[in-house]
Amino acid sequence: MRVRLQADRALKLRDLNSEVAGWLRDLAFVQTSAQSRWGYKRAASAVMYLPVSIDTLLNPDGTLQKIPSIGPASTRVILEGLRDGTSPIVDAAIEAAEAKTRADILRRRELRSHFLSRAAAETAMRSRKQDAPSRADIRCDLQMHSDWSDGGQTLEEIIETGLSRGYTHSAVTDHSYGLPIAGGLSMARVEQQHREIDALNAKYHGRFRLLKGIEANIRADGSVDMTSAELALMEIVVAAPHSALRSSNDQTPRMLRAVQTPGVHILGHPRGRMYGSRPGVTAQWEKVFDAAARLGVAIELDGDPSRQDLDYDLARRAVPSGCLFAIDSDAHATDQWWYAETALAHARLAGIPRDRIINCWPLARLLDWAHQRSLAA
Repeated sequence: MRVRLQADRALKLRDLNSEVAGWLRDLAFVQTSAQSRWGYKRAASAVMYLPVSIDTLLNPDGTLQKIPSIGPASTRVILEGLRDGTSPIVDAAIEAAEAKTRADILRRRELRSHFLSRAAAETAMRSRKQDAPSRADIRCDLQMHSDWSDGGQTLEEIIETGLSRGYTHSAVTDHSYGLPIAGGLSMARVEQQHREIDALNAKYHGRFRLLKGIEANIRADGSVDMTSAELALMEIVVAAPHSALRSSNDQTPRMLRAVQTPGVHILGHPRGRMYGSRPGVTAQWEKVFDAAARLGVAIELDGDPSRQDLDYDLARRAVPSGCLFAIDSDAHATDQWWYAETALAHARLAGIPRDRIINCWPLARLLDWAHQRSLAA
């Protein structure tokens, strides 16, 4: 099980930081000490979040510049790999592990496929592609969470952060009541939130519009956990799966039913995958994309680093269907809005045209599209 650097042929670039983080993640899973396991995972995350390629942080004498959250043991692995293109330390640790642990590491490696490090995302953002969306084209974020559910940002902080990014509007999409574990809102709470949104929109009139949204839960049978009358109260409805995400069974009917639900605007993080831990929904995705295109439902690229869902490879398969796309951060705090750039990088790598990304539309066009979808309810 030798660990070497590999270039992603689809990307046509080497995501060095992702490779290095992978070594450290592998090493974490063979540790018997909880503290050591935590330390290697923390170092792996630090590498994934670096805005520059880690090889640019080498000193002239071959040592590594100090990087927060990366200690001496992780540094040895990094330097070894950067020097030789392989990590004997990691190789030896994995070979010495039990067969069950080795098998688990192989499984987890597969579940890290098509995730971009922040540095790779930045590289994708700098590439020159005709009709590719840029940061300047993005006018809004259509999935984020506030302190009304499981987020840590207030509604006014969402508006102020949006203004600081040059946005003209965004949607707050706290969880629906069908997901109580995430602080899902009762309809009484939704009504209270809408009153606060109305007051804030009056205050920021002409500068910013906060849209009344919800992240509805897609049940295992494909139904959405809100009634048609409740969905009609929302300006933006993101429907997303939060269960049955480790099953290998085909769930195409589930996802088709969700897309076909009147009043749903966006299919959020469609697979529900999670970096290194779960594969998410298995489906015949071309059928789902075709249905979304026919009905005018947008397919989301969620930029949360642990989700990156859809990724550039699956999103590229969605382009021929003609469907619309949403590029969102899924931010739960103001310091997470940059996640949208990761989603944008995937969109650029997938070759999604600018005009098919609803975040690039003026507010009037977005509202007209959303209204037409709502009329279907």
